[in-house]
Amino acid sequence: MILTIVAMLSMTMTFAENENMNALNTTEAYDMTVNMKKLSQALGLSKDQVEGVAEVHKTFSAEMMFAAQYGKEERAKMVEKAINKDLAYMNYMLSDTQYRKYLMLLNLTLVNRGLK
Repeated sequence: MILTIVAMLSMTMTFAENENMNALNTTEAYDMTVNMKKLSQALGLSKDQVEGVAEVHKTFSAEMMFAAQYGKEERAKMVEKAINKDLAYMNYMLSDTQYRKYLMLLNLTLVNRGLK
């Protein structure tokens, strides 16, 4: 009987550990932090654009991390809203060429993290 209890406790602990790992992996997928120096080089940002893009991206990253804390249905809506807001601001600040590159990089990032 004691062995049965020990086995059940160990299975429960393993299940809880797996649930915690799944939550951690989910949260990590929503971490949109990037190296701004590399992003500015990839997009060919001017000095004036760097600060603005950094602020917009900082807000986007915070919104994505906030969305990660919600349930699946609410999270999808929050992620879509965050992406649309980010793209609207970036479209305003970047040239057409820069915006197309940014859109490509963002799409690749979202696909690679399983968010799209």
